[in-house]
Amino acid sequence: MDRDHLQLATRETAGSQPACRLPAILGIMGAPLFMPVQATHGHVRGDPAAPIALVEFGDYQCPRCGAAHPIVEAIRRHFGRQLQFVFRHFPLTALHPRAHRAAEVGEAAGAQAKFWEMHDTLFEHQEALEDDDLLLYAVEIGIDAGRCARELAERTHRLRVREDLVFGIQYGVTRTPTFFINGLRHLGGYDPESLLTRIEQIATAPVPIGGGSPTPA
Repeated sequence: MDRDHLQLATRETAGSQPACRLPAILGIMGAPLFMPVQATHGHVRGDPAAPIALVEFGDYQCPRCGAAHPIVEAIRRHFGRQLQFVFRHFPLTALHPRAHRAAEVGEAAGAQAKFWEMHDTLFEHQEALEDDDLLLYAVEIGIDAGRCARELAERTHRLRVREDLVFGIQYGVTRTPTFFINGLRHLGGYDPESLLTRIEQIATAPVPIGGGSPTPA
């Protein structure tokens, strides 16, 4: 897919959406993501050995994340096997009270090998994230809805979601979506042109994870 087609495929970007961010938090703006991207550190879509790693910290109830979702998908198709996409939860519950619950159902689906099916469904139905809706999605994607309901009731995946949230805070994430490319925080926009330009810069001149900077305490 060339740039013109990518732009056309993602015309409805998040530029008009209000920012979704933590009210106040201490963080390192522009900090590298020092921990290597691995399957144990987030859900990986694509080849885990791909040379380009695009990491998103996202919130399933965030309008900007919803607008970014088709852009990410178009970029994945554009780069094909050269890019792995990693999603990590960053539910901003003060703004989006159903975001954490949605992240938990994503993990419940992941426990049944259907994380990405649920991930896509949640972004496609951001306006309907009540428990009854989440269990309906479980049925639709073909997982055991009874098991999913039990895990939601018991908060089985609460700590897994919190792990992502704490990790993001440690690296200065304060808003959603926040992207990292090969370990470096992307400070530009998440419109197709901005993301493509930065990814191509890194792909042609790879930046080591950490960028040579010291790891923050």
